[in-house]
This record gives sequence, C-alpha cells and structure tokens, in this order.
Amino acid sequence: MAKETICKEAKIRMEKVTVHMQEELKGLRTGRASTGLVENIKVECYGAFSPLKQMAVISTPDAQSIMIKPYDPSIISDIEKAILQSDLGLTPSVEGKALRIVIPPLNEERRKKLSANAKDFGETAKVSLRNVRHDANKQADKEEKEGILTEDDAKRTKDDIQKLIHEYEGKLNDLVKKKTEEILKV
Repeated sequence: MAKETICKEAKIRMEKVTVHMQEELKGLRTGRASTGLVENIKVECYGAFSPLKQMAVISTPDAQSIMIKPYDPSIISDIEKAILQSDLGLTPSVEGKALRIVIPPLNEERRKKLSANAKDFGETAKVSLRNVRHDANKQADKEEKEGILTEDDAKRTKDDIQKLIHEYEGKLNDLVKKKTEEILKV
C-alpha cells in the first residue's frame, strides 16, 4: 500500500467519524422541534427493532412540535412506548392515526446537561480519530519494515496523517461549538 493509499483510507475513516458525530448531535434537543431528534429512536415492533424513520413520516408542522405518522397505524402504541423510554424527556400524544410531540422550552439546568453531552460526543469522536491515526501509522511502519515505503516516505505519511487529524479535530470542535451555542441560546 502506498503513502497516498494510507492517507486516503485514513481520510475516509475520519470523514465517517465526522458524519457519525453529526448524526449523534442531531439527536440532542435544542428547544426547537427537529425531526433529527426522534428519527433514530429504535422502535420494537413485528419482533425486531427498527429506527423510527423507517416506520413513519416525521415532520415538524411548527417550531415547537413534531408530527409522526406511522405507515402502519397499528404500531402507534409501540412508537409511543419507544419515545417515552428514550432519554429525551418527551411525551407524545396520540391524535388519531398520528403522534404529536410538543417540545417544551428547556430550563437552564437541562441546557447545561445537553451541552455537556455534546462535548462528550466530541471527545468520543476525537478518540475515534486518534484510533484512525494509530492504525494508519501502524500501517506505515509495517510497510517501511517490508521495504514498500522508504523511511522518508513513512515519515511523510505520518506527518500527513497528523495534518489530517488536526483538520478533522477542528471540524469536530466547530460542530460541538455550533451545537453548544444552539443549545444554550435562549
């Protein structure tokens, strides 16, 4: 595997870490209704767990509510149960063949807790980035030992990987900062 391939694979994996973190941050409440808040809640029905977004149409009719219309109205109670069991602190109400969730305003204590959760997601993602760096550096060392890469190429590969990790850590920091500001904004 050449220097470029090692760097390319590391970049792809770092991008996946960033995308995963964006998905995690979508699930944090900000005081405004967002479909990302509930779309990944796992609902047990038909003997299996599935994400809510695969079982229903999720919309935000206004800034303070989420409407969930299941494709199969008979699973409304399963969806309601899953939302109640999630750690979001939301209470859905059944309206015919749909569920409505009114998003209450966040109090100061809850805002601080949610911003701490966002920072925790960021730290977890940074650990994942460091694992990618470790794997890439290990691959470069292995290829240097096998004679595929020269000592200089191995060093340059590690330097490039380090530059990548700084770039992606910056992206993660920006995502966390943006989400924290969004959560703390009254």
